[in-house]
Amino acid sequence: MNDRRSEWFVPRFGPTRFRIGVGLLFPPYTAMVLSFTLIGSMAAESIHWDRVGAVLVIYFCALGIGAHALDALGSKGVGPWGEHFSRRVLWIAAIASVCGAYAVGVYYIIFYTPFLWVIAFLEGFFLFAYNLEWFNGFFHTDGWFVLSWGVLPVLAGYVLQTDRLSLPALLLAGAAGMMSRVEITASRPYKRLKRLSAPSATDTELIERYEQILKGISWGTLLLGVGLFLLHWR
Repeated sequence: MNDRRSEWFVPRFGPTRFRIGVGLLFPPYTAMVLSFTLIGSMAAESIHWDRVGAVLVIYFCALGIGAHALDALGSKGVGPWGEHFSRRVLWIAAIASVCGAYAVGVYYIIFYTPFLWVIAFLEGFFLFAYNLEWFNGFFHTDGWFVLSWGVLPVLAGYVLQTDRLSLPALLLAGAAGMMSRVEITASRPYKRLKRLSAPSATDTELIERYEQILKGISWGTLLLGVGLFLLHWR
């Protein structure tokens, strides 16, 4: 398969470019990371709701659009969504979205939460090193994925509220890392099996099993994040 239009999160309706465009955003996994930022934000004693919105915008732009566009550019061979978007379009989408995310982040770093720069620097590095497979793919591993898209988003949400770290925030970040570990561990064999042109009955059963794991962890994380948000919303 040259692309992943059969994925469970890709719409079954609409033009091909629309379906591929939605798939490129990896909605359930983007939603997981956005939920991690909510979990971190809701751990603060006093919540600034504008900053909750800001961290959601930052990670949607940087991860949902930017990182996934870079992933399509950095993939060896044919990208995960085929050749439906040119490299020029992907580069424009990546640069514009990442610049937008950092414009929001820098504003808060300058005026409210200077400690956020540490996370902004780390996430910016992993954004390119992981997805473009710099240093011969050294950072394109499950461990770095867990840190960059599990642990750090929780800390970003918390730091943007408080400008500091705390033990509870670190523990929540560790929990998010474990959730990310489950997701990436199930995702890799799932993708390999989905590429098979003629999967056996055993392969089909494994695909369905991995798909249920991915659905469960992504929906569970999203419900947790939204639930905490509603618990604190006034």
